[in-house]
Amino acid sequence: MEILNEIRFSMPSLSQNESAARAAVSSFIVQADPTVEELSDIRTAVSEAVTNAIVHGYRGTCGRIDLVVRLLPEREIYIRVKDCGCGIADIKKAMEPLFTTAPEEERSGLGFSVMESFMDKISVRSDVGRGTTVTMRKKLSVHGC
Repeated sequence: MEILNEIRFSMPSLSQNESAARAAVSSFIVQADPTVEELSDIRTAVSEAVTNAIVHGYRGTCGRIDLVVRLLPEREIYIRVKDCGCGIADIKKAMEPLFTTAPEEERSGLGFSVMESFMDKISVRSDVGRGTTVTMRKKLSVHGC
């Protein structure tokens, strides 16, 4: 995979860091000149992925969340969100709309559905007891004057 530019950063799984992740990703990808809608879509997908890691991956404990954002050829954005939390036993079930591991917190269970609706491609890898990696891609439109 040819990488035109990349950032990597880690943060503790604190809820207040969700907005910092969203802002950092936005600030980085703005160099690719996304539309306002594309930028909003990516920000929302990142927010959902990071929130999932905080709420479901670490379940009230504190751990590390690693993010990688890459600008690829042909205006493609690559984002990877990784935690070392509890992992997902049944990825297929977890990706079903309205499924949540935290119903007592009144979670909607739409995180993966939101990510899928705003990104072109999403993949989830997980090992119980070792964590989850969510990889998302979005190809930006070509717009001109």
